[in-house]
Amino acid sequence: MIVFIRAILLYILIIFSLRLMGKRQLGELQPSELVITILISNIASLPIEDTSIPMAMGAVPIIVLVGFELIISTISLHSKKFRSVLSGKPMIIIYNGVIDQKAMKELRFSVDDLMETLRGSGIFDVREVSFAIVETTGKVSILQKFKYQTATAEMLELKGKDPDPPTVVISDGVILQNALKSYELHEQWLHKTLEQNHIAVKDVFLMTADHNANYYIIPKDCAKVKGPIEN
Repeated sequence: MIVFIRAILLYILIIFSLRLMGKRQLGELQPSELVITILISNIASLPIEDTSIPMAMGAVPIIVLVGFELIISTISLHSKKFRSVLSGKPMIIIYNGVIDQKAMKELRFSVDDLMETLRGSGIFDVREVSFAIVETTGKVSILQKFKYQTATAEMLELKGKDPDPPTVVISDGVILQNALKSYELHEQWLHKTLEQNHIAVKDVFLMTADHNANYYIIPKDCAKVKGPIEN
């Protein structure tokens, strides 16, 4: 029971700490953030595995590390030099279609790594690449040569307007009030729409709507209405 309580408390503390550090995917972590994440996971496991270790021995170091990371990230935000020292700089490995072998050696980036990255971006021929930059996170940003780029509306001089993406207004039987307000839709309209389609809120698995009140409804499996509803 003690182990269970400790695990839950440390879990809550770690979730709160990671939220403070910001939202990044694992592959997008800067070196300092990755180190902090690894240290936190190791420190948190000690009080859970050994109940003789006080909770404070796990909680205090985690709080200190997160606080330190927040200070470091704040300094990095305001100092480009400090940010460069801490996280490094992006490096160009392909410039004007020419591979910079020296830069690749500095980064310990092999030919296989390069080709795998290009294939992941849907490029199978190095000759199609104009620029490739290795970011500080290790991710490679690629710019294709103009003749290989996918045609855009601007290139084709097509006229149009930005699409009006729908938003989720009901999720698993729960009305999302913030979504309705952001799209200036009223709950009265929502209930009227559902009533016209003979379906209750609790029987809606997913409902989306746009600014023009166009909607799409997917009923739950248990609902009397079968199949999606849209207008």
